[in-house]
Amino acid sequence: MAGSKSMKNSVVLAALQVAIGTPAVPTSADDAMLVSNISAKPVAADYVSRDTIRPFFGNDQQLTAGCHAELDFEIEVAASGVAGTPPAWGRLLVPCYFSETVTADTSVVYAPVSVQPTTPLTLYYYLDGLLHKLTDAYGTVSWDFTVKQIPKLKFHFMGVYNPVTDSPIPAGTDFSKFLVPKIASTQFTTWQMHAYSGPLQALSLDIANTLNWSQLIGYERAEVTDRKPTGKITMQLGSVADKDWWTSARDALLGALTITHGVGAGNIVQLDAPKVQLTDPSYTDQDNKVMLDATLTVTPDAGNDELIITVK
Repeated sequence: MAGSKSMKNSVVLAALQVAIGTPAVPTSADDAMLVSNISAKPVAADYVSRDTIRPFFGNDQQLTAGCHAELDFEIEVAASGVAGTPPAWGRLLVPCYFSETVTADTSVVYAPVSVQPTTPLTLYYYLDGLLHKLTDAYGTVSWDFTVKQIPKLKFHFMGVYNPVTDSPIPAGTDFSKFLVPKIASTQFTTWQMHAYSGPLQALSLDIANTLNWSQLIGYERAEVTDRKPTGKITMQLGSVADKDWWTSARDALLGALTITHGVGAGNIVQLDAPKVQLTDPSYTDQDNKVMLDATLTVTPDAGNDELIITVK
């Protein structure tokens, strides 16, 4: 009998497919993702009970009505080191309904789209001798910037179930394309919302794709049917003269939000939201300082522009 499995003895490989229904074959040399906080749902199934009538109490057999797989993980926010070169995690944004526009030697821009990308993801999740494959995977993503912490991208993917097999982690895993991240701090992080920039404790933004498993006879696929981007912010409370957030919340005012992390060409990741509304403000205590907590509603301007990620 095999011994116990270790959660630490894991690796995730990710490669974009050339088309829906055509799985990719990720390799450890080119497609290894440097991740943390992996959470897998290897068999996400819907069940239908037979509900037969028998002359005794007890459960009845439940038949599988549909099955897919899900995978969650986090990746550190860091650029590629070379302006105009996509970051190692950039490919993961495409199946989260983002376009990728590369301008050589300058920047890579990711913008939300409303049409299903034709290049879903193939994910290989090796768990200490077990290989889980998700094909035709689509997902959603959020960002977290908290002072004195490493900024993170948090991914959730849903894809076609493939049988789990016994398979060792392949040799030659290469994480060199992932740069050492910078801590969220005054030195490396700047922000502004509604033309205000003050002491910030934490900011999170979530593209909040509506991710569903669609199943019809002859059709099974992960789909994104909508998105409702949202966020949360915690900042030090100032005066009305500093910024009248109370009126902003009452009058449902919209304003731009930007947060920039990293310093120097090739090392900057910037998020821009043109129209953000602050809602549900409340107060909390942080080291005997009053903090303003609020939720954020992120809305589009011209369309497909409510959250733009620029790596430069």
